Amino acid sequence: MSTRAQLISEIRAYVPVNEQEARDRETILMCLERFDDVFERTNILCHMTASAWTVNPARTKVLMAYHSIYDSWAWLGGHADSETDLAAVALREVMEESGIARVRLARDGIYSIEVLTVDGHEKRGSYVASHLHLNVTYLAEADDTCPVRPREGENTAVRWFTPEDAINASTESWFRERIYSKLVRK
Repeated sequence: MSTRAQLISEIRAYVPVNEQEARDRETILMCLERFDDVFERTNILCHMTASAWTVNPARTKVLMAYHSIYDSWAWLGGHADSETDLAAVALREVMEESGIARVRLARDGIYSIEVLTVDGHEKRGSYVASHLHLNVTYLAEADDTCPVRPREGENTAVRWFTPEDAINASTESWFRERIYSKLVRK
């Protein structure tokens, strides 16, 4: 179980692989230090999220879900919702969003860091204003022979892609160019 202080320490110790990660790391640290409610969605400016770049044991496939709100294939992840153990959040989200019962961290520690912009949208009949997701990504591993299923209200499909096809499946150019390409290179 990771505490807020441990997470801050892990983010400080994380070595960014590019300028995007370096700048985003500073933004995330600033928000963690300034906002008591940064782990809650009630912080309408920014809040912590966790994602998992989920691969099969051979590292030849990546798990993606067709996200309903973004109308695009995307990695799996979600809001911290009061939890400070973001690795646990990422693993839980993979299981909930894909139906896969067994997912584990493929390596210890943070795999990637990014600040993600979220445009205003409707969710469950209410308007959600534009805001930032302060995202920490972990490398996860799951068996690609296990059955998958979408999670109603979150996504409409879940499937495994080759790493290159995972990049191309996304309709969000910023994610393709800045995030998914970076994760595949790692």
